[in-house]
Amino acid sequence: MEGVGEEGRRSQSQIQMPEEELVDIKFRLYDGSDMGPFRYSSASTVDMLKQRVVSDWPKGKTIIPKVANEVKLISSGKILENNKTVGQCKMPFGDNAGGVIIMHVVVQPSLAKTKTEKKIDDSPRKIVCSCSIL
Repeated sequence: MEGVGEEGRRSQSQIQMPEEELVDIKFRLYDGSDMGPFRYSSASTVDMLKQRVVSDWPKGKTIIPKVANEVKLISSGKILENNKTVGQCKMPFGDNAGGVIIMHVVVQPSLAKTKTEKKIDDSPRKIVCSCSIL
């Protein structure tokens, strides 16, 4: 019986530690279009995924991320952290059973740009108020 137990342990360790698990990920953009699917190692970080999204962003979109920090990736309702790997984030992906994982892409332009745009938008408007007392 001990021999069977050892054999069982060996097969379990082989199952738990695959050489390098590959995951197919498709990115769903704000307008409903998709990028991918792309194949990633489970050791790839969320930051690497964001850099790929920025570099492969489709031409002609109205909103264009300039850097990876302007991109947020959401999977199963959770915002993914930059330093996590695809393997670590796998739990929120659910029971995908080897299918393509769809991540939603949200673009949030940096605050500096937004503030300058607001200043430009505010300056042409002048508030004119006139009161008449009769």
